[in-house]
Amino acid sequence: MLVADVMAVILALWILMDLLDANRANDLVQVVHDAARWLAGWSHDLFTFDEHWARVVAGYGLAAVVYAVAGHLVAGRLRRH
Repeated sequence: MLVADVMAVILALWILMDLLDANRANDLVQVVHDAARWLAGWSHDLFTFDEHWARVVAGYGLAAVVYAVAGHLVAGRLRRH
C-alpha cells in the first residue's frame, strides 16, 4: 500500500507543479516530471482536451487514482490472508 501511495503522491505532485508552472529547469521539478511521466506512461495524453491543464489533470490524475485504488485493494486482500 505504501508503494502505491508514494506513486500516487509523485503523480499528484507533478500535477501541482505543472498547474503552478514550476520551473522545468530545476532539478527537483525534472526528477518529479520524469518519474510521473514514467508512472503515467499508459495514461499520459489519453485524453485530448483543448486545455493543457485538463489533459494534465485527467491523464496523470487517472494514473494516480488507479495506483492508489489498486494498491489499497491489493493490500486489503493480502491482510486477509
